[in-house]
Formats: sequence, structure tokens, C-alpha cells
Amino acid sequence: MKLKVITVLLGTAGALAACGPAPTPQQQAARQHEIACLSGTLGGALIGGVIGNQFGGGSGRDILTAGGAVAGGAAGQRYAC
Repeated sequence: MKLKVITVLLGTAGALAACGPAPTPQQQAARQHEIACLSGTLGGALIGGVIGNQFGGGSGRDILTAGGAVAGGAAGQRYAC
């Protein structure tokens, strides 16, 4: 259930981000860099959360999932940016 809500929120945010005037070439380059950073962060968080979810049980699994998502997000951002 939580994953579905997060997916819908991210999809809505992406759709709203597409609205607006055409950017200048400098703005376009900056936006592409921001998208690359965001993609790396979100991808790393997703992968880290999946890996963390494979371990533990009960509330320990939740803690490891959150920790994996944070660590994966940080690693993804460091790689992409």
C-alpha cells in the first residue's frame, strides 16, 4: 500500500514538473543535471530499500529497509552527481 502511494506521488510530481515554458539552453543543461542527480538518488534508495528488506523480521525489517534506502540514496547521489 505504501509503495503504491509513493509511486502515485512521484508520478504526479513528474507530470507536474513537465508543465511550464520552454527553457533556455542553460536552463535545459541545469535541468538535465538535476534529473541525473535525482534519478541516481531515487534509484539508489529503491535498490537499497529492496536489499535492506531482505534481512531481519518484524520491526527490524522495517528499520533495515529504511536504513538501506537512506544508504542507497546517498550512494546513488554520490555516483550520479
